[in-house]
Amino acid sequence: MSKLALTFNRSLMRELPWFLGLLITAVVLWCIALGDLPLRDWDEGYYAIVSRDMYRSGNWLHPTYLGQPFLLKPPLMYWLVALSYHWGGVNEFTTRLPLALLSAVGVPLLYLLGREIFPQRLPSLLAALVYLTLLPVVRHTRLAMLDGMIVTLLLLLLLCILRTRWHRLWAMGIGISLGLMALTKGIIVLLLGAIAAAFILANGQLAILKNLYFWLGLLLGGVSVFAWYDAQWQHYGEVFLQVHFQAQGFNRISQAVWGNTGPTWYYLVELLKYSCPWLVFWPGGLYLTWQKRNTPWGMLVLLGTLIYLGAISVMRTKLPWYIIPLYPFFALAVAAQLAEFWENSRRYPGIIAGIFSLFSAASLGGLVYFCLVDPQLLLIIMGVVVALTMGLAAWQITQHNQWFIPILLAGSYLALALLMSSQSWIWELNEAFPVKPVAALIREKAKPGVAVYTSFDYGRPSLDFYSDRLVIPQNITALQQLWSTQPYLLLDQSALDTLGLPNSISLGTAEGFTLVAPEVGN
Repeated sequence: MSKLALTFNRSLMRELPWFLGLLITAVVLWCIALGDLPLRDWDEGYYAIVSRDMYRSGNWLHPTYLGQPFLLKPPLMYWLVALSYHWGGVNEFTTRLPLALLSAVGVPLLYLLGREIFPQRLPSLLAALVYLTLLPVVRHTRLAMLDGMIVTLLLLLLLCILRTRWHRLWAMGIGISLGLMALTKGIIVLLLGAIAAAFILANGQLAILKNLYFWLGLLLGGVSVFAWYDAQWQHYGEVFLQVHFQAQGFNRISQAVWGNTGPTWYYLVELLKYSCPWLVFWPGGLYLTWQKRNTPWGMLVLLGTLIYLGAISVMRTKLPWYIIPLYPFFALAVAAQLAEFWENSRRYPGIIAGIFSLFSAASLGGLVYFCLVDPQLLLIIMGVVVALTMGLAAWQITQHNQWFIPILLAGSYLALALLMSSQSWIWELNEAFPVKPVAALIREKAKPGVAVYTSFDYGRPSLDFYSDRLVIPQNITALQQLWSTQPYLLLDQSALDTLGLPNSISLGTAEGFTLVAPEVGN
């Protein structure tokens, strides 16, 4: 056995209280006020419509978008959301709930993974708590999106690999996890599978290939994947391969899909913007990781960070949520540094106290902003909590007291709970007009199922969802031509004035948009 292969055979029954405690703590944060805000463009609107179509039609094999074939993603998420609709009806809460719950499971799974690779409980617990209190993790994986579920499956995959050293049956979970990943987000299984394969090789676990349970798991996981893809190929033919694999998969590597691009360092900037306060400890954690690169945890963090961050950085398409699967490796590195500080509290670098003092001052500035510009009580309280948390942590660091770590964890959790309870945790909703009043106008005044053409600059899947029809953007020239053939146009005031539509009648106005139709008899 190589030196690197040293792992720890923990009794999962003994870990059950910790697992359940972390799970409950995560579920509370992930589900608090989950359905209070409308669905977000883009992914939430797309996935909700596809799931609703599935729920209404009973067609679970071939997903559709308002009756038209939807070839972009595999079906596992739609199945889960459609089941949720059967349970609780079609609404924001039931749309987000399945993905939120599965994402929350990632917190205790990260703890169990840590128990397999760290000699003590402390860094394992800290890794789970850091992951639990990362703003982008909580905010994005509460949404009806795929990334939180992918992280949970990745952690399950890695845990199965490690547990296989002690119990051969765990090898079956490797193939099942890979199959579920493929049914969730398609070709990302290649990247995450590469991380797992590299870790198996580095950790000296090639004996997995001789384990019959491993091959049985691959068979079980692979059969469902190949069966679904074969059904799509038989039904749609070549167009399915072009859209699903080329346009939605490999093109994102070489092209900036829908203009979503950025520099190579795009995701490092994302870390700088949203991973505080834990970013402060990441460089030290990476240094410790390099020092411990001959241990399973060190090698896992290095492989996961370098392979995943490197891959998404060179991709031409850049989207903020692509970084989410990096955060478990980020949390493990940060936890190693925090555990080191907890065990050796004689002296902490003064620069850390200075950074947290600056954070506290910046939080006071944010508090003033909330009071003057967006006076929500919850956000004001959140500003107070963040300022006090950072200030107390800075003070404890100057006193060389390791209790700054629990202060940061508790304060971050409370601040996130307040933010998720507010009306501002999906701040992208402010990028365009509120869709629900406009959708209510369309549903009330337009015939069911009839498409509406709009002067708005781009299509909004959330508007399609709430309107229960396609709302199609067109330029002024196209709208002029469509007027003679289409019954409904949704126009802003500028377009309404420019077009000067003859023989038209206003059906109502909402959020600056007027729904117009031809006069009866014309």
